[in-house]
Amino acid sequence: GGGGGGQQQLAIARALMSRPKMLLLDEPSLGLAPVIVDVVIDLIKNLKSDGLTILLVEQNIHQALAISDRAYVMANGSIRLDGDAAELRATGLDLERAYLGDSE
Repeated sequence: GGGGGGQQQLAIARALMSRPKMLLLDEPSLGLAPVIVDVVIDLIKNLKSDGLTILLVEQNIHQALAISDRAYVMANGSIRLDGDAAELRATGLDLERAYLGDSE
């Protein structure tokens, strides 16, 4: 039982038991209530500040950029955009358009 957020945290805790050098998170916010997403994001931030390398696959572009150092925006299996996450945030690029794969 338990909510989706608790299940996500448990899955992350289980993965951390082996003291990995890198953690792959595939859509950790999927299906979670916004307040629970914030808890999971805080957990990811803490892991990052502890020095853990995290590869995050996330559809919520703005949330992903807010906690990332580097970003790759993919659509239909190819990288549409990549760069420093802070720069991508600051440039105000139409990330959704890049993500959805609209032609330029």
